[in-house]
Amino acid sequence: MGAAKADTSTNDSPPTTSSAQPDIVDVTIHPLVLLSATDHYHRVARGTRKRAVGVLLGSATRGSVDATNSFAVPFEEDSKNSSVFYLDHNYLENMLAMFRKVHAKERVVGFYSTGPQIRPNDLRIHELVRRFVPAGTVTPPVFVIIDVRPDRESIPTTAYRVVEEVDSSVPGGGGDKSGGAAEVRKSFAHVPSLIGALEAEEVGVEHLLRDINDPTVSTVANLVKAKLSGLSTLTEKLVEMKDYLTVVSEGRMKANSEIIANMQAIVNLLPNLNVEELVRSMLVKNNDMHMVIYLSALIRCVIALHDLVLNKIAYNDEVGDGLGHVKDKKAAKADSGEEKKEEDGDSKAKGDKAGFKKSSK
Repeated sequence: MGAAKADTSTNDSPPTTSSAQPDIVDVTIHPLVLLSATDHYHRVARGTRKRAVGVLLGSATRGSVDATNSFAVPFEEDSKNSSVFYLDHNYLENMLAMFRKVHAKERVVGFYSTGPQIRPNDLRIHELVRRFVPAGTVTPPVFVIIDVRPDRESIPTTAYRVVEEVDSSVPGGGGDKSGGAAEVRKSFAHVPSLIGALEAEEVGVEHLLRDINDPTVSTVANLVKAKLSGLSTLTEKLVEMKDYLTVVSEGRMKANSEIIANMQAIVNLLPNLNVEELVRSMLVKNNDMHMVIYLSALIRCVIALHDLVLNKIAYNDEVGDGLGHVKDKKAAKADSGEEKKEEDGDSKAKGDKAGFKKSSK
């Protein structure tokens, strides 16, 4: 079956596409589609090996597909027999009719799956969804895999388009390959995917991120996390390149000249570490950067200690230290005791005078 050939994310060979199908430049996925697909997966297939399938709605202009909305479709497939699957046509037609009443400009631009890889049934699902594309539409529907795994660091979307390959190596009736008839096979080819949003969607995403982000995490921790995420994504891409070259070298896949040229360009951009001057300059720059970091840490500590001393001095000026406060209390008590003694002495002297006057009388 032709669908079994579509299990790779890259082109096996330069396809020969028909002139009736224009080339798709890129696919833009909006946040609402990502949220809907994630919610669909958690409601239907969370904790299982199943996947969720839905329809993408939006518009297409000059080969750029803009998926602004989506809805889920009841879907089941047999785990034992990959050629058996069920997709509710009636539900799809009813939902599409209701969406047209609300958003008349949105049309079917493709379908999505939570993958995370291409399945043999995806070509058949593509042909089924193609029936619901409005008549006269030039841009064909696309297929987008939305990876809902939380540990994925890179962009969670991967877009594909269907291409037709002419295979002339099909043997004829006599077993001679040269006299065989050409056969047209369909397969998926990768298309660049983007994450885009309108102004209203950006505001909604910002409000969601305010609830998700942890305010106790510092900016430095976020920067380090972003660096680690970038390095892990780079490692994943390098492993994918190695696997592709291994499969090509073993003869299990045809080499694509465009992919090989891109890999060669990436390798040529890498610095040659065998040059002694380059290694020395990199070490010098690395030492300079670490020196700046070390001096910055020292200056930060000195400024922190200086602020602490200033706060202590200001506190002592306003409240006073403990010893001075106790001394002031003792001095105040002593003064009050002396005043009381003087008052007692004056009262005794007045009493003596009064007694002397009475005795004289």
